Amino acid sequence: MAMLISSGASAQSGAALEEVVVTAMRRDADNYDERIPAIGLRRIADYAVQQVYVAGDTREADQRRSEIYAMIKGAIELATGRGGIELATGEMVVEPLTLTNYRNLPLQNDGRPDSERTSFLIKTRLSGVDAKAALERIHNFIKSVPTVGRAELKPQGELTLSVVGPDQYRGQIIDLVAADARQTAAKLGQDYAAQAKGLDRPVEWSRASLTEVFLYVPYAYDVLPRPQ
Repeated sequence: MAMLISSGASAQSGAALEEVVVTAMRRDADNYDERIPAIGLRRIADYAVQQVYVAGDTREADQRRSEIYAMIKGAIELATGRGGIELATGEMVVEPLTLTNYRNLPLQNDGRPDSERTSFLIKTRLSGVDAKAALERIHNFIKSVPTVGRAELKPQGELTLSVVGPDQYRGQIIDLVAADARQTAAKLGQDYAAQAKGLDRPVEWSRASLTEVFLYVPYAYDVLPRPQ
């Protein structure tokens, strides 16, 4: 089989162990993407991730902001002493939320002149845990964070997933593609071979189920007669 190398979301070169958020459901009838190939690696995600926000409506601005950040600080301290829960920030690439950087979270208007909010992520590892248990663990943590003044911590949107270092799986993915291409060519006889392209592209990802991700390289291949 001749493999000619040339080419969701994708991992960036030089950031093999970055943690990335996975959102869209693969093969969803309302969100179908024909660019996603049939062959890839389906695996349990590393984390279940819930976006949350802290909102405050104390009239005095300095006090309001102090309460919001104090509640976030309390959440960080609570997570530090409790196994299974981690806090993070980021929309696509996830980074830890710590006592050093939490005040960098931007505040935005929450619909009224005297209200503001900011958001971050709460996550828990999925190893040995199903989606229901992960969601319960996260929601129990949210309820346990002490309130500060008029600040409130609430979930925002649905549970999503994240995977650490998608590019570390590219070897496994290419093995799966190669095996499929060989099998396809073999069905047409020994005079045929598969010619592939796209295998130098970064690993991309999509959500496959409540707890699984689908990792793939956007390849394509043609099955052609072998040169005489």
